[in-house]
Amino acid sequence: MTSADLTVMGAGAWGLSVAVACARRGAHVRVIDPAGPAAGASGGIVGALAPHVPEQWNAKKAFQLEALLMAEDYWADIARLSGAGPGYARTGRLQPLADAAAVARAEDRAQGAADLWQGRAEWRVIEAQGGAWEPASPSGRLVQDTLTARLHPRRATLALAQALETLGGEIAREGLPEGPVVWATGVAGLEEISAQAGRLAGTGVKGQAALLRPRGFDAADMPQIFADGLHAVPHADGTVGIGSTSERYYEDGATTDAQLDALIETARALCPALEGAEVVERWAGVRPRAKSRAPMLGPHPFRENAWIANGGFKIGFGLAPLVGEVMADLVLEGHDRVPEAFRPEISL
Repeated sequence: MTSADLTVMGAGAWGLSVAVACARRGAHVRVIDPAGPAAGASGGIVGALAPHVPEQWNAKKAFQLEALLMAEDYWADIARLSGAGPGYARTGRLQPLADAAAVARAEDRAQGAADLWQGRAEWRVIEAQGGAWEPASPSGRLVQDTLTARLHPRRATLALAQALETLGGEIAREGLPEGPVVWATGVAGLEEISAQAGRLAGTGVKGQAALLRPRGFDAADMPQIFADGLHAVPHADGTVGIGSTSERYYEDGATTDAQLDALIETARALCPALEGAEVVERWAGVRPRAKSRAPMLGPHPFRENAWIANGGFKIGFGLAPLVGEVMADLVLEGHDRVPEAFRPEISL
């Protein structure tokens, strides 16, 4: 192996996005992960890149907006470097509105989006049309936003790995770190930091998801649907990612059970196109959530010459393009533009 300028521990979406950003700047990067790329939560199947609501604006929402707005160019370049499709498309999203009060809130948020989304995306209230790919809406109105995008998490993570190798980086299953080290080890990393701190820094939350294939309906170019906490995300191959549960307490993070069965039945009842949809795949994994519920980015509190990129939880892929750039700025150039709320010590 060639000597590395930088080591990234963890071959999930954040570890690889950091590695790619550093490799673009000329660093020779080695990623070490005993399980290989996309083995954990980054190997999922849903892929909803959805914005926070445009109100009560804060640094976390601003960071997410910047990441979502850079995503189209970012994932197109990853596809070019890797020769593999991450499944990205900015297809938008539909959300049903329960009653007049929900409609009024949504209309207020439309003004918030006009003020905050830089004219680059819209949040609007539209009339339901009763189409096959449309959730039932008690009010007869829907929110439609044009910022939400999709990708296929597993394919996107593998595309990041291939892009890194194109840029001269290495991915290994074992080895000793060299140079500065970025720890992007997900739930295992949160557990290690908690043990070192003597108090909880974060935890894993299990999610179960499924891939459905509608019968006689091509959903590939349809917008996402978000209703009653359930995401339905059409992929380019015509399958629809359905997810996910959020389980704080579980015995086995890798198995599916009756909770997913219930989720699938809810999805089939969500809109006419999903009625009777075939189950193509069932998936379960554990996602890292920091105690503060914000990402953890910055210097490692217990290791020398080391940094943390962890806690992506449900918005990890949406943030990944900007996480990579911000961490490369910090580690390679000493330029710190990490939001204060994201600093690891906030979760300790």
